[in-house]
Amino acid sequence: MAKINQVGPGPMTTGTVGGLTYVKCKDGTTYVRSTPVMPAKVYKSPAAKKRVALFKMIQTHLRQHLPTFRRTFVHEGSGSPSNGYFKRNNKALREALDALADRMVAGELVTPDEIEAAVCAYAAGHPDRICIASIDGYEEVFLAGEWPDFIMLRPKGSNRTMTITLR
Repeated sequence: MAKINQVGPGPMTTGTVGGLTYVKCKDGTTYVRSTPVMPAKVYKSPAAKKRVALFKMIQTHLRQHLPTFRRTFVHEGSGSPSNGYFKRNNKALREALDALADRMVAGELVTPDEIEAAVCAYAAGHPDRICIASIDGYEEVFLAGEWPDFIMLRPKGSNRTMTITLR
């Protein structure tokens, strides 16, 4: 991906032109990337179908908790708080949703409630893997079962707390 200053169509361009996609970030910066040309058979392998299923389920999970991520993850560069959550928890979420992905690839319908239940069950068994709050100057908070109604943030080196209500 390249940063656009004053070359090509210009720094305010968005969309796809030919094989190039122009993206404008929140800070006003425009980036351009080439659009990959891949044969359709690449997307039909079982591994590719599972990757797509995992991606769809993770996106469903992210949408469901987006208001939380806006309060509990810091905006990094041109990324969003939900991108920060995804980057931090990608491996754990994929492990949590692996069995559901197999069902989805087999043609079964997977509901958002099943996705949430799988993530919470994984978190109960691995209470130090899914980080739900990561703000500079505060201790990280991890999901340890069901999604909480509030999160208690503790400043590093202090006994005070800050409560974030989620529902």
